[in-house]
Amino acid sequence: MASTLTHLGSSGEANMVDVGAKAETERVAVAEGTVTMRPETLRAILEGDAKKGDVIGTARLAGIMAAKRTHELIPLCHPLLLTKVSVDISPDESLPGLKVTATARVTGKTGVEMEALTAASVACLTIYDMAKAIDRGMVLGGIRLLEKSGGKSGSYRAEGA
Repeated sequence: MASTLTHLGSSGEANMVDVGAKAETERVAVAEGTVTMRPETLRAILEGDAKKGDVIGTARLAGIMAAKRTHELIPLCHPLLLTKVSVDISPDESLPGLKVTATARVTGKTGVEMEALTAASVACLTIYDMAKAIDRGMVLGGIRLLEKSGGKSGSYRAEGA
């Protein structure tokens, strides 16, 4: 693990990391998040009874769009030519709620962890927005990186993933 933060200069100023000399490799990252809600809210979403329309389809699209704009949202992120972004949303009765899993892929000089995390986060936010008329008490949580591969730092897999 690096002992210094790569985005800080010697005087503590923020800088974008120069990745020009890094090798291009295939990089993949997978992130997840959850939206916990009342059982009747989950049922309404799954039955297509939300007033705003298709909650899951809209959240999936929002997550994909967000991944593509990560560099506009997170300071010092490089714009990436993503080769794949997918957002899977599935019901989880044990929450109860919805589980979001986002995958981002690129062949490039820097990783896609932030793109996967942004996709998962925005998909969860969209679920909340589209179902808040039914349940304002929904809880977004568990946003985390599950795994990543590629690049100089190699592979990572979260405990329990």
